[in-house]
Amino acid sequence: MKTAIPTTPTPDDAALWHAGALYLADQRILPERAEFLRYERPGEVAEAIRDMVVRGAPAIGVTAAYGVVLAGRAAYASAGADWKTAIETDLERLAASRPTAVNLFWAIRRMRDRIGQLDASDPTQALLEEALAIHQEDRAANRRLGDLGAELIERPTDIITHCNAGAIATGGYGTALGVVRSAYAAGKLGRVYADETRPWMQGARLTAWELMHDGIPVTLQADGAAASLMVGGSVGWVIVGSDRIAANGDVANKIGTYGLAILAKYHGIKVMVAAPTSTVDMDVASGAEIPIEERDPQELLSCGGRRLAPAGCVARNPVFDVTPAALVDAIVTERGVVLDPTREKMLELMSGGAHASG
Repeated sequence: MKTAIPTTPTPDDAALWHAGALYLADQRILPERAEFLRYERPGEVAEAIRDMVVRGAPAIGVTAAYGVVLAGRAAYASAGADWKTAIETDLERLAASRPTAVNLFWAIRRMRDRIGQLDASDPTQALLEEALAIHQEDRAANRRLGDLGAELIERPTDIITHCNAGAIATGGYGTALGVVRSAYAAGKLGRVYADETRPWMQGARLTAWELMHDGIPVTLQADGAAASLMVGGSVGWVIVGSDRIAANGDVANKIGTYGLAILAKYHGIKVMVAAPTSTVDMDVASGAEIPIEERDPQELLSCGGRRLAPAGCVARNPVFDVTPAALVDAIVTERGVVLDPTREKMLELMSGGAHASG
């Protein structure tokens, strides 16, 4: 069991490196309590990812990078010059912690590339520099994509968001909530309607907490309430993050996103997906190839430690669903914007650097 430290996390503090250890804001207990947990062993970091201490694809990637730092330090302490062999078990454990968020694998792959450049001496400092760079780059990417996404909003409007794709889910600032923050600063945002996001309630616990912390108008609604709001005409955009974007523009995000996109299409509301390019997986042809994590059905059968369903009730608990590219109006990344995404447009974005594709 990890011990909390007295410093109180803010939304920008999903993961911090301090004095030789990794600190994670425990997202399972927000907003009731805001506490950091301290980690010094890579196996515990893998458990923290799996157990949802940290969540949100970019934040998982950043956390995994720091986990590799701890793995390198431990491997050198136990095996000396043979640390590259000794580190493999921990790298595999980190990679196995959650299956859908591609940022996890992207970060480990980048850290592996750095490992390949090192000699037999202590790798800790070199790996830490790489992890810090990943963290800083994600924060900068979020600010850039936040501004690009806000530019797509032509007039002040209300928006709906689903799950939490904010600062606490990333290296800082946020993806979907990065767009919200930039739009609010530009005077383009009326109100955010945050879906509660069963069964982990990320919208209720985290999105509402973040936006209230920043003084951005937010109203919480049940997941099933979106259609009744859309019909009123005040909502111009649905803005969400993503855990993996396929090569054809299909988007895996929190369960319920697909249904929300269908509702938006019917009501003539645009759908924006905001994510860094580390979330794009060009090795996956379509959303049908994205592995969808299923968690313990007990998460759905209970809430707040209280049983909701009758004894013996069977439940399914997929964590994500896939929204087809045809339902997405814009994918916003730090490199540019892809409107009405297709395989060709995604390839152009990923191979051509910073530009927009129409």
